[in-house]
Amino acid sequence: MAKQSSVPEDEIDTGRRHALKCMTWAGTGLVWSLAGGVPLTAGLLGRDAQAAPVNPALTFVQISDSHVGFDKPANPDALATLREAVAGVRSLPTRPAFVIHTGDISHLSRDEQFDAADQALKELGVPVFFVPGEHDVLDDGMGAAYLARYGKGPNGKALGAGWYSFDHGGVHFVALVNVVNLKGGGLGNLGQDQLAWLADDLRALSASTPVVVFAHIPLWTVYPEWGWGTDDGARALGLLARFGSVTVMNGHIHQILQKVEGNVAFHTARSTAFPQPSPGSAPSPGPVKLPADKLRGALGVTTVTYRAKAGPLAVVDATLG
Repeated sequence: MAKQSSVPEDEIDTGRRHALKCMTWAGTGLVWSLAGGVPLTAGLLGRDAQAAPVNPALTFVQISDSHVGFDKPANPDALATLREAVAGVRSLPTRPAFVIHTGDISHLSRDEQFDAADQALKELGVPVFFVPGEHDVLDDGMGAAYLARYGKGPNGKALGAGWYSFDHGGVHFVALVNVVNLKGGGLGNLGQDQLAWLADDLRALSASTPVVVFAHIPLWTVYPEWGWGTDDGARALGLLARFGSVTVMNGHIHQILQKVEGNVAFHTARSTAFPQPSPGSAPSPGPVKLPADKLRGALGVTTVTYRAKAGPLAVVDATLG
């Protein structure tokens, strides 16, 4: 994986800049740290990163929007770029405890696409936790193929359309599904059953427990005109309000956007397949074709590190080239 890039801020509607704060990259990357949902520190990768504390308590990686099976001009071989992402993760100096994939594993929910993605992701050599994207629930069974492969969650405890939670390294992880029963304009939806489960899941946790939530469509409203948001996401965020440190990780929009609201830090990831336009900068969302030598600079993965009793979660985004 190579140098970083971001969505140019001048491509974002100025009226929303207070809510859509894009990362600014220099050199080989920017690290931003979170404690109580508030960015604390930032430093470049390279020499600065080498001087940082080592032996973190927990490191994990986010991969998103692989779209295996996509073969249009924006990326004629999405499987190849997923494999490049996997190779990049394998080359990290710190082996991640696990990987989370935030959906759109496949492009059309076909068995052969899931098979190819599975083979590529097995090369990671670490556990992979999934949530579905809308492209993973296109089969006649409305997600039955996805659930048969990935819907059990840790220890077979996934519920409903595949939501679940687990604990690792002092952090509570919550996997939410918001791509079933999409609302008007394609907005995500959690639904009453999942929200009731979430309330019960969080009830016994101490407010000091760091919480990481991952779902495909952003829980916050990025750009509702394109369906980039979750219609009942505010209800989920209300349940998380009492926690001192909450990080929400999403995919779907194929670009890095981040914002902070109180104790909650929101982060959307790059795709490993193709970029999409920044919010409102095109007539509609969809694959953006870049020159071949520029494509990998718009694709990437996210690495997150948490050190017990040290407070912040450090989030690093790296491109494929």
